[in-house]
Order: sequence, then C-alpha cells, then structure tokens
Amino acid sequence: MRRLALLPLLAAAPVMAQDAAPDTRTFQPPAGCTAYLTVQMASCTVSHHFTCESDPEGWQRRVDMDEGGVTYFGAIDAQTQWLESYHVMSDHSERLSPDPADPADFDTLTSTGLDTFDFRTDSPEIGGARYVGQDRLTGDTVTIDGVTLERTEYEMTSYDAQGNEVWRSAGNEFISRDWRMFLSGTGSTVVGEEVAESDDSPVEFIFPDERGFLSVSPKHGCGAVMSRFDTPLMSEPEDRG
Repeated sequence: MRRLALLPLLAAAPVMAQDAAPDTRTFQPPAGCTAYLTVQMASCTVSHHFTCESDPEGWQRRVDMDEGGVTYFGAIDAQTQWLESYHVMSDHSERLSPDPADPADFDTLTSTGLDTFDFRTDSPEIGGARYVGQDRLTGDTVTIDGVTLERTEYEMTSYDAQGNEVWRSAGNEFISRDWRMFLSGTGSTVVGEEVAESDDSPVEFIFPDERGFLSVSPKHGCGAVMSRFDTPLMSEPEDRG
C-alpha cells in the first residue's frame, strides 16, 4: 500500500521570512492548492482548509496546527467520508478501505436529520480499524463569529482488526451546509476505564484577505490543562471537516 497522498504536505510546512515575527508566520498550501478558510479553535489549535486541483471533485483537505507545529493532515470527499489522514504525534496514517458497509453520507444527514456509518480504514503503521456510529441533527443552530452552523450529536466506536473495542466517543459537533463539512465541538472519549473530555469548538472563522488568515499561531485555550488521550482519533471527528 502506498504512503498517503497527504504526506507531500509535509513539505509545505509553515514558511516565514527569517526575521518575521512569530504572529506573522503563515502556512502555505502545496502548489496547485487554494486555501479558503482558517478556523481558530478553543483547544489551542488552528485549522486551514483548502482544495487542490489534482484531487477528485468535492475533495477538501485540512491541516491542524498547535503551538508546536503541524499535528494532523486530512482529506474528505463531498459526503464527508474520511478518505485519508496522517497523525503527526503518533506518526501513523490511515486510508479509507474500499466498499464501506455503511458509508458516511452528508446528504442523508441534512435531508433526514440522521446518518449512520460503518466503515474500515487501513494503516501501514497500526493495521486495520473499524468505525461505527451515527450523526444526528439536533435542530439547533448557533452563530459563531458571524457564521451560522447546525449542531449535531454523535456517537462513535472504534474497533481493532480483531473486533476489540479501542475507544468510544460521544458529544456534539457542528456542520456547515455551505462548506459541506463537520466542525468539532465538545465530546467525551472513553478508553478502557479512563475518560477524557475535549472542547475543539470553533471560535473564529478567518477568510482570505482578513488578518490572521493562514496564521500558524493558535490563539484560544493555549496553556490550559487538557484531559486528552494520545489515541489514533481521526477527528476531528475531526471532525470530518
């Protein structure tokens, strides 16, 4: 199995002039790719969303960064299926396996209010995994930094190749119909008898030509004590956006 197509993004590390101030450094997408959105999140993370000319229609890519640099690369399709991802901290990649039993379907979620999913991924580093769960629209909308989003509830369980539960997670996220993406919110993840809480909610949306677009510096929640696991969570769900 080839290494993920996302890995060339490693060459697109944040670039800056040698004498640039820290808050002026910017992430530069690879050649042929166009960034359209930067999201500053509550978890001391900044995400950059972009599309690439060489990708199939409907694909979107995302790079997450914390104070130490890039932490995640990911790609989704028009139905928000996780296609491929690379987790920098654990140095492992994942790719969607063919013919999911129940593919994630953004259109089903937005038209019926509920979408279930059951799919597998393959990883050269950690082997196969299965993800089973659902997303449900709560009917609530919220406006964050001038952007109106719809709130969701999610449940998800991860299993290893032998069918053993690795972790399970539940919480609330957001979707944007215009961008056809999920945005993280609050959640709880259970690994064995341990529970970790997270808040990756968006705080600011920054567009091209606005100050802070493509900044590599997260702004919110930095220095806070976070109860997190170093587990191969693909989202955000991640957020599937």
